[in-house]
Amino acid sequence: MKNNKNLELSGDYIAGFTDGEGCFDLQFRRDVRHERSGKPVYYSWKVQFVINIRKDDDEILRKIHDVLNCGQIHFTEREVRYSVQDLENLKNIIIPFFNKYPLSGKKKMDFKLWAEAVDILYLNKGKFGKTWNKKDFQRLIKIHKLMQEFKSKRPQGFKWVSLAESIVQTLK
Repeated sequence: MKNNKNLELSGDYIAGFTDGEGCFDLQFRRDVRHERSGKPVYYSWKVQFVINIRKDDDEILRKIHDVLNCGQIHFTEREVRYSVQDLENLKNIIIPFFNKYPLSGKKKMDFKLWAEAVDILYLNKGKFGKTWNKKDFQRLIKIHKLMQEFKSKRPQGFKWVSLAESIVQTLK
């Protein structure tokens, strides 16, 4: 892509590129606050949109970033990663973009489930887990399990989800 610096990317092109290289991620995460005394542990749902490609193709991610006007680009030794993690941007930019420029095949179904998860998280933004509606929490667990069908098979796919299932039992 380095030879095509002036290339304008269409929405359809970005959707097609995402079909092949993109990921709609939903995780139930465990975070340890090492800087606090007692190192408290927190659990939360996280969502992100990611495209991860070879480092020498970074120009395409720069162009996608320019079109979507949100997210971050990070480099590793061999790869470059574009990710959008901010819930506002996911809800107000990424979801409308892919509703306007639809995905295909498995990625289309993955996106539909993921977008529902973003909506649930957006509705519960700023709430402590204990105050969530039980049905919303249960639905996120269900969405997470359904999305695994569209992911590469990897052992960490359900990491911490059993804990999420025990937490949901404490909700009203």
